[in-house]
Amino acid sequence: MDKLFYTEEHILFRDSLRDFVKAEITPHITKWEEEGKVDRGVLKKAGEMGFLGLEVDEKYGGMGLDFMYSAVLCEEIAQTGGSPGFSTVIASHSYLAMNYLVNAGSPFIKEKYLVPSVSGEKIGSLGMTEPFAGSDLRALRTTAKRDGDFYIIDGSKTFISNGYYGDYCVTACKTGEGISMIIIDLDSEGVSRSKLDKVGIRCSDTAELAFNNVKVPVENLIGEEGKGFYYMMESLQEERLTLAIANIGTMRYALDLTLQYISERKAFGKSINQFQVLRHKIAELETEWSAWKTFSDHTSYKLSQGEHVVKECSMLKLKTSDLLNKMVYDCLQMFGGYGFMEEYPIGRLHRDARVIPIYGGTSEIMKEIISKIVVDNKNYKPAYKKV
Repeated sequence: MDKLFYTEEHILFRDSLRDFVKAEITPHITKWEEEGKVDRGVLKKAGEMGFLGLEVDEKYGGMGLDFMYSAVLCEEIAQTGGSPGFSTVIASHSYLAMNYLVNAGSPFIKEKYLVPSVSGEKIGSLGMTEPFAGSDLRALRTTAKRDGDFYIIDGSKTFISNGYYGDYCVTACKTGEGISMIIIDLDSEGVSRSKLDKVGIRCSDTAELAFNNVKVPVENLIGEEGKGFYYMMESLQEERLTLAIANIGTMRYALDLTLQYISERKAFGKSINQFQVLRHKIAELETEWSAWKTFSDHTSYKLSQGEHVVKECSMLKLKTSDLLNKMVYDCLQMFGGYGFMEEYPIGRLHRDARVIPIYGGTSEIMKEIISKIVVDNKNYKPAYKKV
């Protein structure tokens, strides 16, 4: 680990996290993939260890640590037996849903939702994407109409990670002329959930949510009414950075898995890691990984120091998503026919990796954000007024 960005405490944290992953997560990944869900018990254990609230203030049960601890978590969790699905469950809870509670939640919201989220008693999701809106957040159709002390919510969301087995959804709704973020308890009357059958990341539950006259207390409004679009723009940079860091971890797992395999596999009387064509491919992949790992660490450090890093996060999400797909494709090729078998994790990784350039903002959206900053000199400013 590069000591330019990480302290001895970060390194010790990585070691303890690896022990937890090895004991509590890796042995169960195949079972969770088959069942299409992660055991809630392991999420509670993660909460007990403080892993779900690393940056959350201690008065709400968190650890009060800097973002570099989150960078370590996202990278290590992504190496849990080669399952981007598990890291999606954790990231969707801690760095999507909880991000809004931490940055703009009222004291009421923090007590009711943030505290049990940190402990793993409640699992959250983020409801942005809609069947007819996609990446166009301004085209949202889900509405929240004020009725006394309540909002009445109607509409639908789709592709919602943690939406089927989770407890609440931080939901983007139209309120008047703007967009607001409102927490909806997913066991509320009028909420229906449909589990989506995905090609990959199968242990990460993904749902379509429908809201029919759902009655939600006004206290569940996050921050100010009408400011939701700006909150989303602010939160998305951390979401995309954590996704990119997870990509870095997944790539490291794929490379290490392949290095082990080609050292053991023999052909024509010698280990196949002695064939130049494979050695040079590994050299290329390792070089690319090292470059993006360094950029990722640097960006994480800048974020931990309070810098606004929209451009860097967008670049990382764009390029690590592409590189992950390329790397897993190339690594599977080195396994030959065995790479196409379900018993080898590299095959599952190949299936899972395809969604990475799509979720959390498509590669096309990332290019447009970068273009606006570089070509149009757009300046994205912080939106949160800390509560």
